[in-house]
Amino acid sequence: MIHKIEAIVLFVQDLNKCTAFYKDIFKLNYQGRDAQSANFLLQEGLYLILLSPEGNADLLGPQTNSLPGQATSRGLLAAGVADVDAAYEDLKAKGVTFLRPPTDQRWGLRTAHFADPEGNIWEINHPLAARTEE
Repeated sequence: MIHKIEAIVLFVQDLNKCTAFYKDIFKLNYQGRDAQSANFLLQEGLYLILLSPEGNADLLGPQTNSLPGQATSRGLLAAGVADVDAAYEDLKAKGVTFLRPPTDQRWGLRTAHFADPEGNIWEINHPLAARTEE
């Protein structure tokens, strides 16, 4: 089902401070930012994204700032799939509980989010422009 890991998303409290750390100290390949996130290219097709609390709530909903069993969400694995809606239905049929159903995002992806049994958050996504055939 998953083609590849596309992004590592860290939920941070101080976006400016964390952006400076990864940009100036780690010297990661800075791609830019907006009010809720900062983006770094780790390698071709793999990004590190820093997401503010507001960005976390915007992406996943405010309830994810305190999932059962953990104080706050700290990260997210994003994986590309051929069709988010089909993967969503398949995973739901297997008993996976989603935090957010398939949703078109303003940055050009259709996404859906779920947590594993330990509360680690996953995103499945595909570009809005085109779906890849399996």
